[in-house]
Amino acid sequence: MSQQPPNWASEARWKKIAIWVTAGSFVLLIFLTFDTLSKTSVGGERVRAYSVINQEIDYRFNAQKNRFMPVIGKEAPLFGKVVTETEAEQLVTLGKKTVQSKNCMNCHTLLGNGAYYAPDLTKAWLDPNWIDAANRENLMLAFLKDPVGNARANASGRKMPNLGITDEEAHGIVAFLKWMSAIDTNGFPNNFKTLNAKEQP
Repeated sequence: MSQQPPNWASEARWKKIAIWVTAGSFVLLIFLTFDTLSKTSVGGERVRAYSVINQEIDYRFNAQKNRFMPVIGKEAPLFGKVVTETEAEQLVTLGKKTVQSKNCMNCHTLLGNGAYYAPDLTKAWLDPNWIDAANRENLMLAFLKDPVGNARANASGRKMPNLGITDEEAHGIVAFLKWMSAIDTNGFPNNFKTLNAKEQP
């Protein structure tokens, strides 16, 4: 005479549990997806609108949140011209697509993705190696179009090759880098000193 298995060991019980766990996980995944999209969509508190390139951007330590955060300041239009949100989006998109087409992530890191052969570009707009904020845009444009002739200080000794970047593409890349520096990356990179380091702890 066969003995009935205990209730907790029955196949039917575990099938039901599996179905409920799977359904619950699916619902949770949908909720987390929409929650993430709301926090990472352009125009929110973490990922600023493209027109943020019209403003001064810095990166400072926030004692209350105990991490470094972007700080958006006064009006400081890129290339001396205030642009609309649509114009800013077009310029930043051009820069993003150029960075993708030139395979910049083969050497650089952007927002934690890419390679570590060359400097991280997440906060490249704020890099102190540009030395002078007033001439930063021109220095960046010159470097992008002719990295060999306009090389910046690099302790590794590694040099960027000439990628044939046009003037229009260079303007787009600078806009993309400025916009990206305004993204709240949860304190990454940590303890990064900007051109305005004197204002940081």
